Amino acid sequence: MGSVHEDLIWRGDAVERVMTVRRGFDTVVGTETVSIDSISGRVTAESIVAARDVPERDFATMDGFAFDATDSYPVTVIDGEIYPEDEPVSIDSGEAVRVATGAPIPETANAVLKREDAIVDGELLRGMDISPGTYTYERGSNISEGDVLFDTGEHLSAKDAILLGDLGRTEIEVAEQLSTGILATGTEIHEGRSRDLDSPMLASLVRSWGHKATSEGTVPDEYDQVESAIDRLAGEYDVVVTTGGTSVGHKDHVVRALNELGTVLFHRVRIRPGKPIAFARLPDHEAVVFAIPGKPIGAHTVATLVMRPFFTGRTAIPTVSGFMQRKVSLGPDGFEYAIPVILSKEDGQTTAMPLGHRDSPLRIYDERFDPSVLSSSTRASRADGLVITQATLEKGADVEIVPYPVIE
Repeated sequence: MGSVHEDLIWRGDAVERVMTVRRGFDTVVGTETVSIDSISGRVTAESIVAARDVPERDFATMDGFAFDATDSYPVTVIDGEIYPEDEPVSIDSGEAVRVATGAPIPETANAVLKREDAIVDGELLRGMDISPGTYTYERGSNISEGDVLFDTGEHLSAKDAILLGDLGRTEIEVAEQLSTGILATGTEIHEGRSRDLDSPMLASLVRSWGHKATSEGTVPDEYDQVESAIDRLAGEYDVVVTTGGTSVGHKDHVVRALNELGTVLFHRVRIRPGKPIAFARLPDHEAVVFAIPGKPIGAHTVATLVMRPFFTGRTAIPTVSGFMQRKVSLGPDGFEYAIPVILSKEDGQTTAMPLGHRDSPLRIYDERFDPSVLSSSTRASRADGLVITQATLEKGADVEIVPYPVIE
């Protein structure tokens, strides 16, 4: 099957092609039931609709006296006090009852006067004027019966267990995790002369995105072995991720193998570092392959910016605002440049020092960003995030910073 890719496409186009394949992939992925204490990183396989109001009754949010705020002072305080574990008592117009924080208030009450604002003389209560709703958590104000709280296909995080628990859910139906096999290519790695720095990083990324990853070792730069290994893994995994061999040298066999085994949807994206990424479908196995370039920082950059949406289902990349501490000029036009930065605070504002600049702890370039050398620098992994730009950044320029935690 032949290649249908365009050479050098923009990142947005690459991500859209990835997401188009991912949407079709949902029919291949099954579902499973998991406890809400293990939902982080998972994707909902059902919509979740509230079966009841939350809270189911009005509660006090302060220690004090519950009564109808439309009544005039003084009001009569009845005996007793309501605690969170109690059923609320009944009170008549002109009456109040003591309540503790978290306690249900009587149906005829609509406000709570804080204890420290209350003046009690015998059985009579006076205090400041308050409005209905003061210091109460009203029935249905959090969730109304019938509210759709999660749609099918939503990516879950740990905080979602709070809402699910409040709905009384202990389990939820989620999409099965994608199985991912990771294969490192390169004779120097296969023979142990160089370390495989990419596979552990890529496996950790896939797991952090809520899926399963297995390192499947290495193959040398021999075409038959590269093609055979990819073909075998595509029969065992939903996703195959290869490292190295994605450029156009005599020993770069991965993209050629993908063209023989399936359809390459793109090869080379207009982003530096990380440009030589490829993405392919292998329909005989109902699998996809991401071919990631071998230089570790370039591999991480392009994996988090282009491969991540396939696993997370999210294309948005949150940023924080800051300003550049140094000028950074760029290489050829027609690329996005992903510049690693170290973040700090200056006069209460976030500042970004380009890691690799001569004034940073890692001295790779004077002013002009050098993605080729930086892509191989393992110390560049100590950056806090990225600034993505197509234009020179002046010192003091306002920039949008991609913190690594939002894409890892």
